[in-house]
Amino acid sequence: MEKRIRGGRMPSSQAPQQPPATPRKERRPSMFEKEAYAQILRERLRESVHDVQYVEPPFDDSVADIGKEWKSALAKLKFANSYRMEPLKKFQAHSVETKVQQILKESLKDVKYDDKVFSHLSLELADRILLAVKEFGYHRYKFIIKVLFIQKTGQAINIASRWIWDIAWDSWVAAKHEAETYVALALVFALYCE
Repeated sequence: MEKRIRGGRMPSSQAPQQPPATPRKERRPSMFEKEAYAQILRERLRESVHDVQYVEPPFDDSVADIGKEWKSALAKLKFANSYRMEPLKKFQAHSVETKVQQILKESLKDVKYDDKVFSHLSLELADRILLAVKEFGYHRYKFIIKVLFIQKTGQAINIASRWIWDIAWDSWVAAKHEAETYVALALVFALYCE
């Protein structure tokens, strides 16, 4: 318990000691001073310099084993912006539609309608379709895959999607597989990222 003298002050022998003063950090130079402005510009330019590097991907089957090494090496590289406004290879809707139709036909040839099975099957089909579409090699495209299973019970159904996209480069594909008890619909949306 602390003892205080009249007037509320502590005796000098018991007064808490102040921590030693730390040296103040140097103030960052103002942008409006001429010398400081030049220094700030030099620092910013030094930080923004990037080397443009290019790695040739291995397309030969004999070097397929080093694909993982190539991908990991590519992940470590930094690329400068190429300012490419259009794709190297435009999305070919017809070839993708044919491939998606083939996947649906192979996967669903002997399948009967079951809502519990279709919940997992729709995810598997979406993954298979995504891998197949990526094999076409459309660089800088992002893909959205929707797989819908609709039971045939005499009803009508309308499916709508709305997107904001570039008409010149973005596209979509629909593939349908029809069986006795259900209809399977796969939608592939290809969006070009500049």
